[in-house]
Amino acid sequence: MAIVVQKFGGSSVGTTDRIMAVARRLIAAKERGNRIVAVVSAMGDVTDELLAKALAISEEPPEREMDMLLATGEQVTIALLAMAIHAQGHEAISFTGAQAGIVSDGSHTKARIQEVRADRVMEALDRGFIAIVAGFQALTPEGDITTLGRGGSDTTAVAVAAGLGAEVCEIYTDVDGVFTADPRIEPKARKIDTISYEEMLEMAATGARVLQLRSVEFARNHGVVIHVRSSFSDMPGTIVKEADDSMEQAIISGVTHDTSEAKVTVRDVPDKPGVAAEVFGRLATDNVNVDMIIQNVSEDGTTDISFTTPKEDLVRARRAVAEVTEVLGARSFSVDESIAKVSLVGAGMKTHPGVAALMFRTLADADVNLDMISTSSIRISCVIDAAQVQTAVSALHEAFGLAEGLVMVETSPSATEGGAL
Repeated sequence: MAIVVQKFGGSSVGTTDRIMAVARRLIAAKERGNRIVAVVSAMGDVTDELLAKALAISEEPPEREMDMLLATGEQVTIALLAMAIHAQGHEAISFTGAQAGIVSDGSHTKARIQEVRADRVMEALDRGFIAIVAGFQALTPEGDITTLGRGGSDTTAVAVAAGLGAEVCEIYTDVDGVFTADPRIEPKARKIDTISYEEMLEMAATGARVLQLRSVEFARNHGVVIHVRSSFSDMPGTIVKEADDSMEQAIISGVTHDTSEAKVTVRDVPDKPGVAAEVFGRLATDNVNVDMIIQNVSEDGTTDISFTTPKEDLVRARRAVAEVTEVLGARSFSVDESIAKVSLVGAGMKTHPGVAALMFRTLADADVNLDMISTSSIRISCVIDAAQVQTAVSALHEAFGLAEGLVMVETSPSATEGGAL
């Protein structure tokens, strides 16, 4: 019997009626001859509500206590889902992250899974139970509860699938799969049937909210096949797996956008060795994630350093940058929260020149100004004004023919010459 892990997000379990529907889906999957593990998030907006309560008490709550608080949301869901399965005449047992053997490091609110000791879950499967695991949470070797960051239930599901040797990890959400753009702002966005780990990693890192970035990393590292699909239909979704010759080889797989970051600029920093190390070392010490970085040309012995960081890290970022500004003797620093990142992602960039030129020309024609630019072998990202996100995404989606899937990698020898950009 194959082991199948099914993960259900907050919208999928947002009401008791939806929990009953999830229970029916799990029972149906078990009756098809599979051994089933469900990984669930907190119901609906419960996590946001708990976070709001904490912030009403303290602007900067202790991270350990935040983990203690936020982990309770998933525990409500697992118990209710187990009850729903029992009410329909089947056996189920719920596990917290700790009980399921999910071990993490001690980075509170952003913990990383180190190990999955899945003995208790496997024992439940062997007894014929549907096993239900709380997503988003883990336990340190010292016995402290941790959480895995926003979207962490995806990572829990993939980690449990890897630990159990599951055939597939099905991620159920409120969309039908991974799209060429966010269908909420680009109505012509097209569902992608199959996508590689490499491309999905870049899409997750640049704003596609369907999967948490670390869940894709974990899947790639452990060879877990992910199937992203809708909780509200039985239609196939998007398969995420290792690239192979059978997969569609589009030059551009999708356009992503992210409005969750802010830009921080440190002005008139002394232009000398070790300055960047001081700035970003201080940020790393304070557990601040940094995305794009740019340093201006030196003038009169000083320069400006800009970087982007998640808005959720801004409290720590402001504190760290204020300290480093004083230590380095920089003039000042500023924070801009009205930015967005728009990215093109596609493995075909590696062998197709001119992608960057077309991207920049398209944005220029749409009167979208570029603030920062960053690239990888299969991704180009630009920081723009947040108010222009919809304009930029729609223009790029149209320019690269993503609605029709028209832009394909050339197979002639000339297509492999030249750079990606």
